[in-house]
Amino acid sequence: MDRYYFDHNATTPVSPEVLETLAGTLRDVHGNASSIHHFGQVAKQRLEQARRQTAALLGCDTKELVFLSGGTEADNLAILGAVRTHASRSKHVITTQIEHPAVLNTCAQLEREGVAVTYARAGENGVVDPAEIRRSLRPGTVLISAMHANNETGASQPIGAIAKIAREAGALFHVDGVQAAGKIPVDVKDLGVDLYSISGHKFYAPKGIGALYVRKGTKLRPIQFGGKHEREWRPGTENVPGAVALGCAAELAARNPQEESLRLGALRDRLEHGILDRIPSTGVNAGRSPRTPNTTNIYFDGIEGEALVISLDLKGFAVSSGSACSSGSVEPSHVLLAMGLTPERARASLRFSLGRSNDERQVDALIDAVVESVSHLRKLSPTYTSA
Repeated sequence: MDRYYFDHNATTPVSPEVLETLAGTLRDVHGNASSIHHFGQVAKQRLEQARRQTAALLGCDTKELVFLSGGTEADNLAILGAVRTHASRSKHVITTQIEHPAVLNTCAQLEREGVAVTYARAGENGVVDPAEIRRSLRPGTVLISAMHANNETGASQPIGAIAKIAREAGALFHVDGVQAAGKIPVDVKDLGVDLYSISGHKFYAPKGIGALYVRKGTKLRPIQFGGKHEREWRPGTENVPGAVALGCAAELAARNPQEESLRLGALRDRLEHGILDRIPSTGVNAGRSPRTPNTTNIYFDGIEGEALVISLDLKGFAVSSGSACSSGSVEPSHVLLAMGLTPERARASLRFSLGRSNDERQVDALIDAVVESVSHLRKLSPTYTSA
């Protein structure tokens, strides 16, 4: 049985070019980048080359980039590190209800430390209104944190407008760019952000490597302790092979991004039209909002999303009912609930996220499989009544 992968927002396969670069680095570059001998300096050179490649993807200076283990660590360092530099007892943070658990749970930790946190609402379109951020401001607001693109719906957030509000309020602005980098153009200078998180395994690099942009002059307290690596932001011997792989992936993502974006957008639209035209009582969550071109989130009334995921998996198609970091949860998606969906509709929603390996033939086969699976599951459903 052929198997097709439509879960690229959870993770992407390592691209052949990145894999070749990674294998070569593991084989040939075994020095510690902190060592002053030949082997250490070779590792240091490769590390800094990777930093230049990754910085180019984000439009920042190499001195503003720190390598770490991925998006979750980047979010933790950005949020905890920024807030803990302030000695005031009346600190206040603003984030949104649709953030990834890496941000929400970090903010929950701040609340346990006595920091006040406001969770701004998202509209039914899955987009946070900048006016909602402005209304949430307090005299003690020290940080605003918002994602660039939502991992479940693909909805892009008004980062530039929020950045302006943060600047006017004198607050730092952190952006979780894990689902944006490598998919849509990112220029941290033009966006006006202070901190920006990325993760390599979301754009064809291996798991376990990511980066955080820290705007020059931004105060950041480390959350781990050890040596003076990565400009003292992140101690520990650098993951040189991972960083080199990330740099390679970043360079590849920067080549002809418009062409791949248009291709994925066309495939996504083909998938949406094919499903909505053939299956009644369906719709696209956040379908009228600006979205990353590879992502769609569709509800299928009268069924359980997890059952549809399993049914499609048995037919050879990998899709998701929400965030991979929340898999196994019996609760409906907090993102969809925040958009105003009922718990029943939220549980009946599936995420399809496309990537480089997908083509029209695979999309058409997926549409047929979804039609067949939904028809079967609805016949078994005690709650679905055909129109």
